[in-house]
Amino acid sequence: MSTKKPRKEKPTMTPNAYMDHDKKFYYVEVELPGVKKEDIELSVSDQSFCVRAPREDIEFLGCYVLAHLSDTDNTKAKFENGMLSLEIPLKKLQKEKKVKVE
Repeated sequence: MSTKKPRKEKPTMTPNAYMDHDKKFYYVEVELPGVKKEDIELSVSDQSFCVRAPREDIEFLGCYVLAHLSDTDNTKAKFENGMLSLEIPLKKLQKEKKVKVE
């Protein structure tokens, strides 16, 4: 006889994500089959993004690291046919500046 309590939480699965970038943007597609658009939680920081999306039988949860700093204020997201598409602008890096030492 097992003494384990039954699990009340849904199992978690990391969704498949496909990433590419050029000099201006990261282009990301995250597979979220069977998920409703209104249930998706998306957060983007300077060097990562996280997706959480519940489905009836499972919860998708994934956090992904970006190699370059991103512009979180201008990130665009679209969800269509089970695919979350992100366009994350890269931050413009400051040019090197010489500093006078006193």
